Amino acid sequence: MITKNTVAIIPVHVYGNVCNVETIQQIAEQYSLKVIYDAAHAFGVSYKGKGIGCYGDASIFSFHATKVFNTIEGGAVAFSDHKLFDRLYNLKNFGIRGEECVVEVGANAKMNEFCAIMGLCNLQHMDCALYERKKRFEWYEERLKDIKGIHLFEKKKGADRNFGYFPIIVGDEYCMKRDRLYDLFKEKGIMCRKYFYPLTCDQVCFKNIYQEDELNNARELSEKILTLPLYEELELEHMKRIIEVIREL
Repeated sequence: MITKNTVAIIPVHVYGNVCNVETIQQIAEQYSLKVIYDAAHAFGVSYKGKGIGCYGDASIFSFHATKVFNTIEGGAVAFSDHKLFDRLYNLKNFGIRGEECVVEVGANAKMNEFCAIMGLCNLQHMDCALYERKKRFEWYEERLKDIKGIHLFEKKKGADRNFGYFPIIVGDEYCMKRDRLYDLFKEKGIMCRKYFYPLTCDQVCFKNIYQEDELNNARELSEKILTLPLYEELELEHMKRIIEVIREL
């Protein structure tokens, strides 16, 4: 996949699971490429004692309302080269530097004051939120780990999670397909997510960029993954109902 036109690798810490950062960095150095991590799911994640934003040339975090830490809407970029600061500032602020100077074409991507205040308030409760999520995450794990056909994501050694999502893989040996399980949950008023489905390349705006047989692994996973409800206030009775649906089949 690396060609003469490749300038960067953009790996994704999907569901907050840490990428193989060492191998990615080796490849980047071998081919003189930049590494820009999609860390939208990974705020609060650390690896080998360092925040996940310390790896690569830059990491992009989402602070959308669905994330573990949110500002209702917004995000942040962590970067290792301070030269990026000026460029990013220009891009988020119409390219304006000073009262009468526009240095390049930019966008209106500044965080407003209300979202910033929400972020500061939520940051105070981050440790508590992680604690509550961890309890519920581990409760799920204990009750799902031995169900035939239900596969859980393994934690990368040296990584500390943020417990933002609880994805399961509905394998072929389970008694039904993922979509049927999703429908059963929906019938019982339980909202799970087929996250991510369909594939990005199947969306109308990206059609025909890739051939179907180029993304076999991604396609197979997208048809088997289901994320279960997980949030700080999720009640035990609701979690029991979720497990019952999976176990009773």
